[in-house]
This record gives sequence, structure tokens and C-alpha cells, in this order.
Amino acid sequence: MQDNKTVAAIATPNSAGGIGIVRISGKDALKIADKVFIAASGKHLCDSEGYKAHFGTIIDSGEPVDEGIALVFRAPKSYTGEDVVEISCHGGLYVTKRTLRAVLHAGAQPAPAGEFTKRAFLNGRIDLAEAESVMALIGAQGEQAASAAFNTLEGKLSQKISQTAHSLISVCAHMSAWVDYPDEEIEEISPNELKSVFTTAKTELLKMLQSFENGRAVTQGVDAVIVGRPNVGKSKLMNLLSGYERSIVTDIPGTTRDIVEETVKIGDIILRLADTAGIRSTENEVESIGVSLAKKRLTRAQLVIAVFDAAQELTEEDKKILADCKEKLTLAVINKSDLEKCADIDYIKDNTNASVLISAKNGEGFEELEKTLATLLGTADFDPSAAALTTERQRLCCERAVDNIEEALVALESGMTLDAVNVCADCAVEALLELTGERAGEAVVNEVFAQFCVGK
Repeated sequence: MQDNKTVAAIATPNSAGGIGIVRISGKDALKIADKVFIAASGKHLCDSEGYKAHFGTIIDSGEPVDEGIALVFRAPKSYTGEDVVEISCHGGLYVTKRTLRAVLHAGAQPAPAGEFTKRAFLNGRIDLAEAESVMALIGAQGEQAASAAFNTLEGKLSQKISQTAHSLISVCAHMSAWVDYPDEEIEEISPNELKSVFTTAKTELLKMLQSFENGRAVTQGVDAVIVGRPNVGKSKLMNLLSGYERSIVTDIPGTTRDIVEETVKIGDIILRLADTAGIRSTENEVESIGVSLAKKRLTRAQLVIAVFDAAQELTEEDKKILADCKEKLTLAVINKSDLEKCADIDYIKDNTNASVLISAKNGEGFEELEKTLATLLGTADFDPSAAALTTERQRLCCERAVDNIEEALVALESGMTLDAVNVCADCAVEALLELTGERAGEAVVNEVFAQFCVGK
């Protein structure tokens, strides 16, 4: 799985900035860097100690390109665990790309997405869960998301998973020894002891799964859709949440024909929010297409924000929308709270998971909306300092482990032989070790790093 080629890529964003960085990693990193960088001191980078910075000139085909700084990191004390040189130049797109081109001409290969972090994993610098937290930290859009990702990068999740895995490994080893060596007078492990270990492991893993669900809105964001009949204030709500006029607002019903999407942040909650066409029966062909798209968007959303007009009695269309939301996690936003209330608010509350009264026009009730969302999505109970699952892959590994532990408990309760119990427990261990990457196959590793950006 390990690639011995020396690779390079731009490690800074693909836009103009104060600085551009080209990272080179591999056994020939210093040799290649010497071909494109002339230190002002006259010293070759190959002769440099690690953790040293050198000022000099970047050259391409013998011509000066820019002044820059070359940072030297010696294996194994680098990000990748290999020899690494990072050449910093002025951050213009042309200069940075030409510096990379010079490095590639000098013998480096282009680094695929995630290659540097993949090498850090393969060289034992970080495990798979810590590697995934790198992208989670880069993509974090709030303090809690960044904190959760950093704690995983620091190894909190891996430590917790390792503790649970090794408690299971210990009893698996004992059961295997007892089954395989009947003449060695190995003491049989008691059912009560096994049950205690399995139950404790299951409890710890379930806590992490619950934390993942509670923190999903913070760490990954929630796919949310705003629905309601025309003119109840959906577009006004979209603009209020976005912080600017994202959707067209008029008094003419049916103005919104297409789906308007925006990522918004409410407190620490990230919503991938879609404003849809007003849901109603219509003869207008274009509006009808918009209504159809709105209904489809509703079916795949994780969260439905259903908007109702507090100043009007509920219509059959309102009740139909409530019926369509019955199986979805639904927040009812009862708009126009500044007007006299005519809507059957109790009926709305009885048919949704939570509700809040607001005035999208003047912003009244926004703080209450934020609190209600946090409670509904569980983020009020999310602790970013605790060991937390941060990706769907980790969650699936954790769920598989719980399922196998439950099978082990059932096998134990039903009086099955210890070797049958051991098979279930060993499958749970496999799932946990795949989570941290200790026993992850090449396909799993490639899948993880395929989601990275180039240069990281």
C-alpha cells in the first residue's frame, strides 16, 4: 500500500494570498528541493538539519521565479513521517503554480488528494480516526465543530475505542485459550464476567453513537427544507436565517418557483437549508413543477421546517403539509406572531416535534427559534470535549461493533458454547480496529483519503 515516490502539491488554497506553499514529501524531497531552491547562505538543503528555515531564491529552468523560504523537516519527525520540504513563496496564483511546476520538473510526482495525510497514517504518525479529523477540522464552521475535530486529532476517540477494544480482546483471548487448550487447566471465564465486559463495552459505544447523533448538526450539518403553502413567510424566514435577501419576497402567491439553497449557521448548528415553492394545487404548469420539486425535497430532508401563518386559520393545504411531515423530524415555525392569532396552534403542536412563534418580518422570536432547534437536534447535550465519532464511516463501525456485542450477549444468555460467543466478540473487535485503522483494508483506507483535498 505504501508508495515510495516523492510527491508534491500546493498546500495552500487555490487563490491569491499573502503566501503560497508547495509541499514536497518522500525520500528524494531534499534532493529535488535543492534543484529549485538556492539558499542565500549557499548551503544545500540536503545538508540541513530538520526544523530549519532557509531564505533564498526559487528557480525554474535556471531562471529566478521568486524569493522564498524553504522549511526542512527530517524523517521521522515530519507530518508525513518522511523527509519533507515546504517552499513558501509570494501567494500569487502564477508564482505558486510555477514553483510547483519547477518541483515536478525536478523529479517529484503530483500528489493525489489526501496523499500527505495518507502517508502520515501509513507511516504510523496518526491512525485512521485521527486522519479523518484533519478534514473535519479544515471543514469546521463553528467553535464546537472545530473543538470536536481537534479532540479527535489529539487521540481522544482512538483512546476510547482502544480501551473498549482491548477489554474485548482480553476476554476473547481467554475464551480462545480455554477452548483451544483444554488440557492446560485454564480457568473457565464465568458467564457473569463475560456479561459484565460485554455490557460495559456496549454502554460506552452507545454513548458515542448518541453523541454522534447529538453533534451531527454541529460537526456535519443537517439537510433541512422549508415548506408551507404560499405567502406564509417561507422566503422571509429563509432571508432571516441567511442574514441577507436570498429569496424573493412579494405578496404575490407562487413567487418562489424553484428551490433556493443556502448553508446557514444558527448558533453552533449548521443547516443546509432549502427554500421551496409554496405547496398548493395549481393550474400553472411552471408553479406545478416547483410544487412537485418541493414535495420531493421534503421526502429526503433530515429536518423539515414547516411554516404556518399565525394570522390565518389552518387550511386543508396546511393540514396536508402536516400529514406529509408526520414521519419526519419537524419544526413548526408559526409566523406573523406580531398579528392577531387565528391559527389553531395546539393542532400544529400536536402534529409536529417542536414549534416556535416568530415574526420573520421583524426578527421577533429568533432567539427562541435557536434554542428550540438546539433542543430538537440534540446539540444542547453535545459535549465537544468528549471522545466523539466525527464521520459516517466511524458511526457504521461503531454500530457493527454494538450489533456483534448484542449477538454475543444473546449467545451467552441462550447457553451457546464459548467458541460461538467468541466469534461474535471477535467480530466486534474487528469493527473497532477498522474504525482506528489497525485492521482496515486497502479499500477502506483509499475511500477515506479520496475525500481529502489536494495538498493535505
